[in-house]
Amino acid sequence: MKGKLITLLLALTVSLGVQSQKKLPNITLKNLNGKEVLSSDLSNDGKPMVISFWATWCKPCLSELSAFNDEYEDWVEETEVKIIAISIDDARTNARVKSMVLGNDWPFEVYLDPNQDFKRALSIVNVPHTLVLNGKGEVVWEHSTYNPGSEEEVITQVRHLVNNQ
Repeated sequence: MKGKLITLLLALTVSLGVQSQKKLPNITLKNLNGKEVLSSDLSNDGKPMVISFWATWCKPCLSELSAFNDEYEDWVEETEVKIIAISIDDARTNARVKSMVLGNDWPFEVYLDPNQDFKRALSIVNVPHTLVLNGKGEVVWEHSTYNPGSEEEVITQVRHLVNNQ
């Protein structure tokens, strides 16, 4: 009886864990040209996505995005992942975002979250903060901070999604 109860509780816990995965909220962002885009419309045609929250003044953020940039072409070829960078720069610093993106030749989609509504809706406190989403747009993994080599954990999570579809 005790074994059956433990098995039932374990199954329930796993089931609830799957059901409680975060979906993207419906928040208005802006692209680099000022056009409004709903965060809930961010997608990759059923393939994994990486969303990186960053700011122009955040050195670890820039290091992470630079590391992603170095690997992006290979990652896309291998997994078809899409990286989306969400700047949380406010009115004082968001004018720097477009020139920084162009200057670094980042191939990712970049959006502005100037009031940090999207960041708050996902309960993100600090940047850099990285999310990995499955093909259904559910957050399946997240990580705060960046250390050299952290990008390997990101692609490991993406590979896991691709290999278990």
